[in-house]
Amino acid sequence: MRIPFACMLLLSATVLAQVQNDRYRQFINQHINKQMSADRCDQVIDSRRITKTNSNECKETNTFILSTTNLVVDICVNAGEPFGPMTKSSSSFFIIVCELKNQGARRPHCQYRGQRRTRRIAIKCENGLPVHYDGDIVHFEN
Repeated sequence: MRIPFACMLLLSATVLAQVQNDRYRQFINQHINKQMSADRCDQVIDSRRITKTNSNECKETNTFILSTTNLVVDICVNAGEPFGPMTKSSSSFFIIVCELKNQGARRPHCQYRGQRRTRRIAIKCENGLPVHYDGDIVHFEN
């Protein structure tokens, strides 16, 4: 009885780790691009196949962090602080916010307007890895 339970527990942990790893990889694909520029939103979003979850609809807004993955991961480890269920960055990042111009469009016809900003960011971290971009923040409440 103990061996099957131990096997089931190990299998559950393996599946959970894989799901988390998938969420981290998706976060990187959707939100990290050190070389991104405001005039490349259409091209990058299309090439990375970024859409609304489980659909072919264009995402209303997508934000790219102009940084390395290591610096963003560091927010989860030691360069961030709690912000409700999220973690906010201790320092500002350059970001590109891509906003959909043609509402209701479907991939590959998404057209975006990009804007470069400097903001602190809020992300969701799980086991020391970023898995969700929550937003950019102009002013923090103390």
